[in-house]
Amino acid sequence: MVAGIGITAPMVASAAEGCEIEYRVDSQWPGGFTGNVTIHNLGDPIDGWDLTWTFPSGQQITQAWNADVTTSGDEVTASNLGYNATIASGGSTSFGFNGSWSGSNDSPTQFFLNGVECTGDIGEPTPTTTTSEPPPDDTDAMETVAAMQPGWNLGNSLDSVGDDETAWGNPRITEELIQNIESQGYNSIRIPVTWDNHQGSAPDYAIDPAYLDRVEEVVDWALEADLYVLINIHHDSWIWMADMQSNHDEVMARYEVIWNDLADRFRDAPPELLFESVNEPQFNDVDDSTAYGLLDELNTVFHEIVRDTGGGNADRVLVLPTLHTNDEQPRLDALNQTIDSLDDPNIAATVHYYGFWPFSVNIAGYTTFNDEVRQALVDSFDRVYNSFVAQGTPVILGEWGLLGFDAHTGTIEQGEKLKYFEYLEYYAQERNITHMVWDNGQHLGRTSFEWSDPELYAIMEAGWTTRSGTASTDQVFVERAGTVTDATVTLNPNGNTFEGLRHGDTPLDEGTDYTLSGDQLTISADTIEDLIGSGEYGTRADLHADFSAGVPWRISVVSYDTPVVQDASGTTDSFAVPTQFNGDQLATMEAVYSDGSGNAGPQNWTSYKEFARAFEPDYDAGTISLTSDFFAEVNDGQEVTLTFHFWSGETLTYHVTKSGSSVTGTVA
Repeated sequence: MVAGIGITAPMVASAAEGCEIEYRVDSQWPGGFTGNVTIHNLGDPIDGWDLTWTFPSGQQITQAWNADVTTSGDEVTASNLGYNATIASGGSTSFGFNGSWSGSNDSPTQFFLNGVECTGDIGEPTPTTTTSEPPPDDTDAMETVAAMQPGWNLGNSLDSVGDDETAWGNPRITEELIQNIESQGYNSIRIPVTWDNHQGSAPDYAIDPAYLDRVEEVVDWALEADLYVLINIHHDSWIWMADMQSNHDEVMARYEVIWNDLADRFRDAPPELLFESVNEPQFNDVDDSTAYGLLDELNTVFHEIVRDTGGGNADRVLVLPTLHTNDEQPRLDALNQTIDSLDDPNIAATVHYYGFWPFSVNIAGYTTFNDEVRQALVDSFDRVYNSFVAQGTPVILGEWGLLGFDAHTGTIEQGEKLKYFEYLEYYAQERNITHMVWDNGQHLGRTSFEWSDPELYAIMEAGWTTRSGTASTDQVFVERAGTVTDATVTLNPNGNTFEGLRHGDTPLDEGTDYTLSGDQLTISADTIEDLIGSGEYGTRADLHADFSAGVPWRISVVSYDTPVVQDASGTTDSFAVPTQFNGDQLATMEAVYSDGSGNAGPQNWTSYKEFARAFEPDYDAGTISLTSDFFAEVNDGQEVTLTFHFWSGETLTYHVTKSGSSVTGTVA
């Protein structure tokens, strides 16, 4: 990779009349690389394309986006998806991929577009980086923060609480990982750092030099990859800083040592490096008014230490959090008072957002991204915008995602998850808020560099530049034992135009296979019956609604019959309801005492329990497990009625009774 900030020129294969191919290696590491291919159409408009080439060195493609890529030996065929099939005269389209290599990674030398060769010589591939231009030397906080869009968090690594960065299960950070983050399209990286285990005792509280060297190494890799970088004090906020009220002098001494060392170490770093005073500040046994004063003291001392070291720190953008990094109006107002008192134009504010809580963990029946969930997001971002951005202070959404991901990335149903991610990026950008997604290893593989959920990444990537159309659901359930009928879903074009429905690469016929009336898309019973066939339970076909921009919206046609549960016995530590899901999927579970005395289990203000915390389906094993946390708050000897709600609309009731550590379950 080319060191420093800059834009390198891609390799271009000078083409035969009609087309030009740009083949690029964006990053390369031992055994792997990320490639990008751009098709330039110099001839008549193209409606549907296949691009073929042969790898000269035995490379293999392991993952692709924005194209359907198949391989046969060394031969590769990349075909359009529905939304990028058309390339106008003078237009272009691009797709990317991750690949593997050994020995050498030579470039392909021939490309064929729809069977016609695009000829020309291609030199050795050069890793290419493209970033927003850096701000001028007189750093402007608004420009800097805007250039950081979008951002990614290197979570559960240097912020791990333990002996080293592998303590929470992630591998050691590599330069190849950092380069891959840039090649995935991110312009900034937040590197959370926990210092507790690497800081000595009183009175010096010295930072382990080897650990500080390691932090610097990772920061340098990120800067060399042309990423903006944000580093901080992370889990120390609750490990020892939370006792600031009762242990003020020690907390301040440790805090000052860390920031003095960091400010000195990075004094001459470029302005693309930003400092964040502390992550999610919190204080034990104090009221909010006291907590605001403690946080103001930390932020003020942080500002003074960094600015007094001079050099690049004289005008480096400094990032200050609200209490708990929360967006409630009193938290925002308190931070605004601190910012006003500092009177420094190179300050940014930061908050975190993990969604409307009941939806974000799937509790209280909030299984969908409904109007209430959406409005909570709008209200949050509006408060942040009006409090900071509209007053000239840029805002970084330092972490965002869904709280339910802490238990399982499947806590929120896929389509509802996609709608949330699509809307959050859209509205954050509407409010000029730079967003940095939280990833603790659950999304991008730290060594494979592949996304665990490519569909989720695709909608995030599209959201950086446009909106994607969605729909009321991504699932159409068809009862195998019943009569097949038409199925209607409501489209949400989000400013785009609906362009058609397809099955794979085959367009469906409007008027025969489906009809569109306003925003109501109706799939005919005959089409559904053809797709379902007489096969097994589960997803029988994936349809895609194509829109004029963004990624297509998948609609899965699912064959099911009413689920069946069975009697069972077990313990409070190990109890599972045997379940034949028959193609259906569990949405949520209610728990109430059968005698009508109230809700059972934890969070008894609602009958609907928290997904993956109180209960969890296992479709492969054919069970619905009830957790020890659930039984810990169930009355001994008192029968509980469970109601299982499925995405098809089916419901089942079941009884469980706890007796000491034993549990019995019976079909209602």
